[in-house]
Amino acid sequence: MAEEAGFQVELKPGTWLRLVRGDITQAEADAIVNAANAQLRHGGGVARAIVRRGGEVIQRESDAWVRRHGPISPERPAITSGGSLPCRFVIHVVGPIWGEGEEDTKLRQAVTAALALADEFSLRSLALPAISTGIYGFPKNRAARVLFEALADYFASHPDSGLETVEIVLYDQPTWEAFVDAYRTRWKGTSEA
Repeated sequence: MAEEAGFQVELKPGTWLRLVRGDITQAEADAIVNAANAQLRHGGGVARAIVRRGGEVIQRESDAWVRRHGPISPERPAITSGGSLPCRFVIHVVGPIWGEGEEDTKLRQAVTAALALADEFSLRSLALPAISTGIYGFPKNRAARVLFEALADYFASHPDSGLETVEIVLYDQPTWEAFVDAYRTRWKGTSEA
């Protein structure tokens, strides 16, 4: 899946964070995270790519989720099958739109909620995109810092989490560079994978 070697750091004993350059729709994880809108209408960005590759079953299951549970929010994600993707599940989170206010808090909530749902389903591996940094305009370097803080805080407060691998899958070169810079700042002295 990865086009470029990543960086890795152990977040807690037995749980690794990895940065990889690649396409999240090809991630071989138990679940991938989709940056979605509250109504789970997968019309653009990562969400559209996931449905295009995974099949319309993902959109149908998303529609059923909203009918049954209502719109999702940063702290209340949804889960569907992975369709024909190489993952078993897709966890749909609402990422913040830059400029709407409280963006850092909302991004942190979305990441934390995705991790909690992965643990609820006893998943061992999870792949996340650079949530909100595309069409939602969240500055890439800032999003990387918030995402890394949310991951570190989650595993510090959930030592019994069954997740063994969390990959942040970065599609384009500017996003890769922003996340690598933030990684190097946060985890000085760690090495490339």
